Amino acid sequence: MPVIRFVREQRDVECYPGENLREVALREGIELYGLKGRLGNCGGCGQCITCFVEVVELVEGGGPHALTELTGVEQQKLKRRPQSWRLACQALVQKSLLVVTRPQVGLADRESALTQARSQPLPEGPTAWPAPPPSEMEPDTEEVAEEVAEPSASPSATSGEGGGLPVDGR
Repeated sequence: MPVIRFVREQRDVECYPGENLREVALREGIELYGLKGRLGNCGGCGQCITCFVEVVELVEGGGPHALTELTGVEQQKLKRRPQSWRLACQALVQKSLLVVTRPQVGLADRESALTQARSQPLPEGPTAWPAPPPSEMEPDTEEVAEEVAEPSASPSATSGEGGGLPVDGR
């Protein structure tokens, strides 16, 4: 269901509910990082604070809950930042939203870009996670059931009474 509109890049990206914003952006080739972040980001742990994004909440149906609540890491790391900024690595997408990547850099003709992004309705994205394809490597469930139903009942070589170990394992 969620669609992320990356304003700077002028791209709409579909994702599944609960996907991590950073992972979606990187998968789609969206540049989250400036030079410092490209050279030394923490890989999504929330420690380097280089994956800033600005969340533009004015999307029909998006509202304040387009992303999950601020994490403890974000509350600590974003104390002196605008309230609309989030760390992409800490945010899970719940509803469609507009995002400005690298807000610390600024955006040429920002208001015009936001107006244009808001004017176009967001397309409907996927509504559920896809079912995994059946794997050829999985054993047939009937074969597994037979193996469980018929355990090996051979007696132990040292004992004629079934070969089981005592309860204490000795």
